[in-house]
Amino acid sequence: MATKKASDWDGGKRPMAASYGKLMMWFFLISDALTFSGFLAAYGLSRFKFPETWPIADEVFTHFPFVSGEYPLFFVALMTFILIMSSVTMVLAVNAGHKMNKKGVVFWMFLTVIGGITFLGSQAWEWSHFIYGEHGALQLKTGEVVHFVDKKGHYVPVAEIAGKEKHDGHQPHVSKEEVFSGLKKHPEVLIRRADRTILTQKEAEKIFKESKVIQGAPLVGGNAFRYNEYGPTQFSNFFYFITGFHGFHVFSGVVINIIIFIQAARGVYQRRGHYEMVEKVGLYWHFVDLVWVFVFTFFYLI
Repeated sequence: MATKKASDWDGGKRPMAASYGKLMMWFFLISDALTFSGFLAAYGLSRFKFPETWPIADEVFTHFPFVSGEYPLFFVALMTFILIMSSVTMVLAVNAGHKMNKKGVVFWMFLTVIGGITFLGSQAWEWSHFIYGEHGALQLKTGEVVHFVDKKGHYVPVAEIAGKEKHDGHQPHVSKEEVFSGLKKHPEVLIRRADRTILTQKEAEKIFKESKVIQGAPLVGGNAFRYNEYGPTQFSNFFYFITGFHGFHVFSGVVINIIIFIQAARGVYQRRGHYEMVEKVGLYWHFVDLVWVFVFTFFYLI
């Protein structure tokens, strides 16, 4: 009598061979991906709803630590490189775990933690410059933000117009009167409106009567989100919220990675006979890196 041939549909098999912990991590990452997708979709809607007044990333993110001059997106590119490299070291840690190489896991996890901390420090530095501002601007009664530029379209800082120098790398506070007085000494300075049209100083005198000088995009107390020298306040709102939300994920990942690093160094996973915890944390860390690629694309490249 012929025996029945085994079939993949007979049950009793686990094609993915995923543990409960890995499966739950994947469920969490999918739900978190949907959350980030909603935030980025909302940002994209606002970005393309106000194309004429939305800030240009090349003009906003031009600073680089300890280097004078403008280097558009160089620092953000460096931050991205650091985070991606930390993902590479995480892959190497997981690979070492598969080989039951304790020293390898500890070494690569240590480098992953260093990469995460470096990224967080870089993001904090970027936030501080975004909050304090780079150039300053004027906000009209209508809420429109106008900037001072030279004939080539480059920003002219309000502090420079007023004849003041930066302190500790940040622009000093400047009053409207000081700016208007300084403009008389700099007739070459032009005014650029939110829609990128250029006005001469004489043409702009009428709209300046009820304007005020704004510097940076403050994130303190009652002044938070009330103005933004780079353009619409929606831009700074989304910037703080989305990059801050991602930064919180990186911070959480760093804390978890430190715990896993300590456990691996103490030989906990070696005694268990597997390094599955490193794999699960690796999934989360790769997700954080992948999300940053989308945040980088939406905020800095588009």
